[in-house]
Amino acid sequence: MVALLVTLTPGPATATIVRVAARDGRRAALSAILGNSIGVFMWGCLSAIGVSSLVLASEVAYTVLRVGGAVVLIVLGLRSLLRRGTHESQPIGARRVAGWRSGLATSVSNPKLAVFFVAVFPQFLRPHADPLPYALAMAATIVSFDLVWYSALAFAVNRARSLLRPRFQRAMERFTGAVLVALGIRLVAQAR
Repeated sequence: MVALLVTLTPGPATATIVRVAARDGRRAALSAILGNSIGVFMWGCLSAIGVSSLVLASEVAYTVLRVGGAVVLIVLGLRSLLRRGTHESQPIGARRVAGWRSGLATSVSNPKLAVFFVAVFPQFLRPHADPLPYALAMAATIVSFDLVWYSALAFAVNRARSLLRPRFQRAMERFTGAVLVALGIRLVAQAR
C-alpha cells in the first residue's frame, strides 16, 4: 500500500515522464521510466548497505544531495522552457537515450527516495535479517507500480500529443518545464 502511495504521489518523476512523453513521445517516455526505475533500485540497494542512513545523518551529505537534485530539476525544466524547435528531427534512439538519462538523473538526485527508504523501509525488516533482499523487494514493488502507472501516464500523454496541435504540445512542455523548475526551487528552499 505504501509503495502504491509513493508511486501515485506526483513529484519530479511524474513531471519528468510527462515532459518526455509530451516532447519526445511514448518510446522516449518508456526509456525515462526505465531510467527512473534503475534509480529506485539504486536507492533500495544503497539503503540496504546503509548509505541512505548516512545521507540523512550527515547534514552536509543531505544538503549536497538536495541541492544537486534541485539543480537537476531546474536544468531539465529550463531546457523545456527555453527549447526552440522540435526534437522530431532527432533520431528516436537519441530521444530514447535522452529520456533514459532524464529519468535516471531525476531518480538518483531525489533525496526523497533516500528519506523514504530510511524512514519506511526499516519497518519491514525482521531483527537481524539481511536487509538487501528486503530492500530489493521493496524497490521491486515500487518499480512494479511505477511501471504500470507511469506507462499509463506516458501512453495518455502520447495520445493527447498526437491529437493536439504543435502549439498545444509546446504549451504542455512549457508547463511541465515550469513544474520541474518549481519543484527544484522548492527542494532548495526546503529545510529537512
